[in-house]
Amino acid sequence: MSAPDPGPVPAPAPAPAPAPAPARIPVMVPWLGEEEARAAADAVLSGWVAQGPRVAEFERAFADRVGAEHGIAVSSCTSALHLALIALELGPGDEVAVPSLSFIATANAVRYVGARPVFADVEEATGNLTPATVDAVRTPRTKAVLAVHQGGVPADVHALRAACAEWDLPLVEDAACGIGATVGGKSVGHGALLAAWSFHPRKVITTGEGGMLTTDDARWAERLRRLREHGMNVSAAQRHASGKPIVESYLEVGYNYRMTDIQAAVGLVQLGKLDAIVARRRALAARYTELLAEIPGLRPVRDPDYGQGNFQSYWVLPAEDFPVGRDELLARLSDAGISARRGIMASHLEPAYAGHGAAPLPATERISRGSLILPLFHTMTEAEQDRVVAALREAAGG
Repeated sequence: MSAPDPGPVPAPAPAPAPAPAPARIPVMVPWLGEEEARAAADAVLSGWVAQGPRVAEFERAFADRVGAEHGIAVSSCTSALHLALIALELGPGDEVAVPSLSFIATANAVRYVGARPVFADVEEATGNLTPATVDAVRTPRTKAVLAVHQGGVPADVHALRAACAEWDLPLVEDAACGIGATVGGKSVGHGALLAAWSFHPRKVITTGEGGMLTTDDARWAERLRRLREHGMNVSAAQRHASGKPIVESYLEVGYNYRMTDIQAAVGLVQLGKLDAIVARRRALAARYTELLAEIPGLRPVRDPDYGQGNFQSYWVLPAEDFPVGRDELLARLSDAGISARRGIMASHLEPAYAGHGAAPLPATERISRGSLILPLFHTMTEAEQDRVVAALREAAGG
């Protein structure tokens, strides 16, 4: 007798779909939204999109925020540095003490005016120049000092200004990363001879691209406004507002370093968010520091005794005996879906400065060789922070 027909064999149950991979964590995301979009659209619809009334409003608001008498909006922080050094009438044969530990634009701006950047070391704790590191490279040809508020950690400008006054040298501040940081309770840039600022998307507030110069000197401000607009004696916005024919003249060789009203419109909105942005970044940085204390061999950036940073960058410096090197650590973070970056560059080691010559820079090379920048942005979640810390903990051996 034959066995009963078992009927059709049921198909095996489909395997469960794999869980989607978590989204990649970026190193930085600007906090931009509908308000910035409306402000930019209003500028476009106004019919005036070049440098105009919104730029003037942004200049006033920014200068007020940092405690300066004058703001001069420009196309980038690099152009701001260039104009600052022109204002100081630096040129061939002059030397400017600068940190090598900075984005290369800091040193490049010195070369734009024909002067020679002389690389000074930094203190390892802050990544910034000190009077001692500047004095170590100062010569009779030194005509200025260019200090950087590195990664949003303020330099000790009170000490640097006192030293520069003793040496009879002007101090220019590269505050590209500095908005929202403080020294002695006052904004970075407060009381600066000349300070240059950046609004690049990697910075705390952004206009897409763009920069600002601040100063308390009215004569410099007047000249800098001419220089950014081809050296004209009257701006295009002033000619338009007059309602009368004006024949402009060009008083000296100038540059096309203008900011647009579209950028300034976005900048005004961003400036209104600054306190919230800095508070959030500082809260995230404090949480990072607390979590990373459990991982031996990682030293995070911290506030100096004399001020507070804005944590434009949150960087860590692994110990020399950390289980993996910096580049391997970056690779492991990348494999875990985390975007990190190498730490601040050492400009004297870049091909553009091959053969330039530099004094021994041990702290600069240690920080640049070993440090890395971790993700930090306004909308970062605690879960995303936990992923970053977990990947670092695993790299450290558990």
